[in-house]
Amino acid sequence: MKKLLVILFVALLVSSTDAFAQKELKFGHINSNELLALMPERDSAAAELQRYAQMLQDEMQALGAEYQSKITAYEQKKATYSDLVRQSKEAELQELGRRAQEFQVTAQQDYQQKEAELIQPVMDKAQKAIEKVAKANGFTYVFDLGSGGILYHSEQSVDILPLVKTELGIQ
Repeated sequence: MKKLLVILFVALLVSSTDAFAQKELKFGHINSNELLALMPERDSAAAELQRYAQMLQDEMQALGAEYQSKITAYEQKKATYSDLVRQSKEAELQELGRRAQEFQVTAQQDYQQKEAELIQPVMDKAQKAIEKVAKANGFTYVFDLGSGGILYHSEQSVDILPLVKTELGIQ
């Protein structure tokens, strides 16, 4: 739906003779995914995110090892337990299993939040550089080829990636 709206908007804009009579439109494009991959800040954010993911995984493995250890101990001694002790041990195992599942869900949410927290400043920096380059070079619109919303761009559309790389000091 979003793609269709963009295409319809551009078609209406291009078909409007008044728009051409008032101002010549200048279109540019950039692949934001390619730009982000070139930014050194993304590498440091990715490394920090990897460390965070490893810490979460280590904790999950520790919970899993504790759970497995208690299950093994329970299975070995199950026959010697009274009904009351067996019920207590089973409840303890169920609680530990529930905690492990809850931790996994919470860890996934925390990971996603941490990812957004680390990547957002990089994306903001890229966006500001794109806006600065677009304004300085008189572009009416800059389309993002990385989002997959643009099905075609002509040779008249300017790739502004080199200009943005220069603005950001990227070789």
